[in-house]
Amino acid sequence: MTGAVEVVLYHLSDDPDRVLPAYHEASRRMAGTAGLLGNKLLHALGDPRSYVVVSRWSDWEAFTDWESGPAHKDQTAPLRPLRDTTRDRPFEIYRELAAYAGDRAATPGASVSTKEKEKEGV
Repeated sequence: MTGAVEVVLYHLSDDPDRVLPAYHEASRRMAGTAGLLGNKLLHALGDPRSYVVVSRWSDWEAFTDWESGPAHKDQTAPLRPLRDTTRDRPFEIYRELAAYAGDRAATPGASVSTKEKEKEGV
């Protein structure tokens, strides 16, 4: 499977002061991990207890190599107690199919049909 993947991990906490330090510690531990392009912490506007961590990986293979490796559990340990166990799955994995940056396609290989090219004068 080629292309970048994003992993979304769901977390819950009644104590917001606990979330940010755990996120920063896990991110510090993961710094330099092969294939990890970055991550971010998001807070749900509709539920003050709900947080997600979205990590972006160069490809599926880089993610699965890391996930099955020995460092995985130690690196994610700070956030593990905050996992949202009320869900059937506390995570989801998405493969990027296309992306836009501003007003133009940013994903290499994003296809434009011949008719669309003709309309644009390409």
